[in-house]
Amino acid sequence: MKKEIPEGKVPFEILEKIFSLLPPFPPQVKVKPGIGKDFTAIERENTYLILKTDPITLTGKEIGWYLVNINANDIVTSGARPLWLLVSVLLPRGTSEKDIEELVKELTNACEELGISLCGGHTEITSAVNTPLLCGFMVGEVEKDKLLSPEKIEVGDEIVITKGIAIEGTSIIAREKEDELIKVFPKEFIERCKKFLYAPGISVVKEALIVKELGVKALHDPTEGGINTALYELGISGGKGVEVEKEKIPIYEETRILAEHFGLNPLGLIASGALLIVCSPEKTKEILFSLRREGIFAERIGKVIEEGFYYITPQGKEEIIPSP
Repeated sequence: MKKEIPEGKVPFEILEKIFSLLPPFPPQVKVKPGIGKDFTAIERENTYLILKTDPITLTGKEIGWYLVNINANDIVTSGARPLWLLVSVLLPRGTSEKDIEELVKELTNACEELGISLCGGHTEITSAVNTPLLCGFMVGEVEKDKLLSPEKIEVGDEIVITKGIAIEGTSIIAREKEDELIKVFPKEFIERCKKFLYAPGISVVKEALIVKELGVKALHDPTEGGINTALYELGISGGKGVEVEKEKIPIYEETRILAEHFGLNPLGLIASGALLIVCSPEKTKEILFSLRREGIFAERIGKVIEEGFYYITPQGKEEIIPSP
């Protein structure tokens, strides 16, 4: 009997098998598929084109805004600026013309906020989906000497995180479980959690564009699997391990409350909105200052080590980070 793969990101060991099945790449492909690699880079004469595709399947609410920002987040982790977008849109039966118009407005407004051109795509109504499903294909561009990559990280480099974890997870829980939450929590609390999508916000474009000019080595945006999975992705993609001071990971009080209510671990909640930054130790102070000066909270939480994935407790004990 075939073993069913659980819902969520495909396990790392299966992904590695898939990557091994791929044929050789032409020399123009400078960033090849791998665990924790958010994009591919295609060589041009003086620049790299940065390519990214990502679907939105978790929510049908404000799905166009999600689509643009999630894809843009991955583009900027390369050091590139997001420029062009194509979108495939699959909509369920019963969709109206007004529904499509509102979706297109969401997409165009989100693109305008980030200076991205919506260049086209595909739209259809199909019985294959019960809720809207969008898949974006985004392209950016970066100068050759400014390409960021986890392959550049070294033992002793420091890890900085922006804002806090589970921003997206907090918003999704509040939106999807509102009817249940309203029986327990004040409406203003639920509304505040729902608005986490915008404040603190799931976009990391601003902070990525700030730090890419400060000599950082790699950027990574935590998504499914939360900070736990993101730390593995970061380390594996760079061929190293990580050590993180657990108590330094910033968690919003709203996130703690919702996670406790539903019996969830905040460190495993979908975490778009935070940005992991890897830099040499002498760059950390400048990076923290530059981000905080722009009103973006940032904290040094750990460092790159030779191998292994560990949280350090306040008592100084090592805990193995839960594997994906």
